[in-house]
Amino acid sequence: MVFELVPGSKIEPEKPSKEEYAVAKWLRSNVPNKKTKFLNYSVEYFTAVKAVDALMESHWAKEGKSGEEPMFTCREDVVDFLERMLTHKFFHRAKKVVVSEQELKGKQKKKDKKLDVKEEKDENRKEKKTVEEAESSHAEGCKEEKCLEEKSQRKKRKIRLEMHMDQMFVDGLDAYVWLYDPIPFYYWVFGALVVLGAIGICVFPLWPPAVRKGVYYLSVAAAGVLVFILALAILRVIVFCIIWTLSLGRHHFWLLPNLVEDVGFLASFWPLYHYEYRGSDYDANKLKKKKNKKKKDKDSDAEEDAEGESKRGVDTGAEETGAEDEKDMDKNIERHTSDVGGKDTESESESSQKSTTGRDFEMVEKEDAEDSSS
Repeated sequence: MVFELVPGSKIEPEKPSKEEYAVAKWLRSNVPNKKTKFLNYSVEYFTAVKAVDALMESHWAKEGKSGEEPMFTCREDVVDFLERMLTHKFFHRAKKVVVSEQELKGKQKKKDKKLDVKEEKDENRKEKKTVEEAESSHAEGCKEEKCLEEKSQRKKRKIRLEMHMDQMFVDGLDAYVWLYDPIPFYYWVFGALVVLGAIGICVFPLWPPAVRKGVYYLSVAAAGVLVFILALAILRVIVFCIIWTLSLGRHHFWLLPNLVEDVGFLASFWPLYHYEYRGSDYDANKLKKKKNKKKKDKDSDAEEDAEGESKRGVDTGAEETGAEDEKDMDKNIERHTSDVGGKDTESESESSQKSTTGRDFEMVEKEDAEDSSS
């Protein structure tokens, strides 16, 4: 129980114990955490069941070498301990809310508005052509692809977190956002080095003459390197402008393209140059690459979500109902295809199995062909 300070009262708020800090550090490093946005802040959260399971398998739930009783004998003890940690503001309870399709569509519309009208028209024309060709040649293949896309869209469900009104620890699938963020040890090391370096610079007049002379030469060399880098940056812009004007904007040539990028020192000087030709079809190719990249990202996200659901199970009741609906839809699709296809589907499946064996084309002699035709 946490007491608040009241003016004129001598009651002090209860402070966390050393055991709570030790358990918090252990949970931060041993329980899988996920990153998400909570009230426009990037936070990390964990699931209550995973935390309880991890603590039940930890050394706090086992007897000591001298026969000491463990700290946690059952799950209720772990829940009570984590409840105490919640009151001490190590984490707080959050509520998972499935993001609706309308919100996702609204975000996508904002992004799509940034595209030019010409690019959108070209994209729509190419999509219509590809769809018509696909429907005329492979109608059944398109149906299967659509079914797969619908499944991936159902499996991919984005979740956001909201503050839960009941701040209590429950042994379930609820999310708990970390408020405790320990400072890593190397932060202290780097801080100590910075302080020592500042003190050393302040006592620079007390340094030996040979050391001061060496520092002077090093500072001159560092200034020379900076001037050299600035000269390279100006030179690369001049070369780019000359080639761009002579080729009327078709040829783009950059010396040291990563020189002014946010990369390491050695990576800034590699590659040595970058050449790119931008003709009339450059915008169309660029738009096609962006579209393919978005599709690949969506497919990879759907696969990751499917693997995660198979490992950890369903997190919310809404996802459970969604999985049941998917199974019902799959059964209905299979029944519909079996009724409509009939024998044709069986023959097509046999032909597809044959095509996978790599024996679609066989060498036939002329005499056998004449006998079969007669």
